[in-house]
Amino acid sequence: MKVHTYITAGGKDLIRNYIDSLPVKEQAEGYYIIRQLEKMGVSGLEFFKTRQIKDKVWEIKFYRHNRIFYVLVDSENIYLLHACKKQKGKARKSDIKKALTRVKDIP
Repeated sequence: MKVHTYITAGGKDLIRNYIDSLPVKEQAEGYYIIRQLEKMGVSGLEFFKTRQIKDKVWEIKFYRHNRIFYVLVDSENIYLLHACKKQKGKARKSDIKKALTRVKDIP
């Protein structure tokens, strides 16, 4: 499976930058998720805690409240749209809005 991370018009990879900013154990789990998706494809999602956010946007939960929002375009392409740390009981509306906005940027 091809894992696409969200890259700004200026060339910043927001997903990898977020993962790189985490403590080492959290970084390891974030990159493990990406490797497993590349290796196992859609079936790799069953090994992670996921839930549907809205429409086609889902989230992968990992280590201490970290979230990666994603959309599965087809069986060969997944787009990681936004990454954040959940601060309260639910994902913040601003984080959900970012992910929903970025879906529109997918080619």
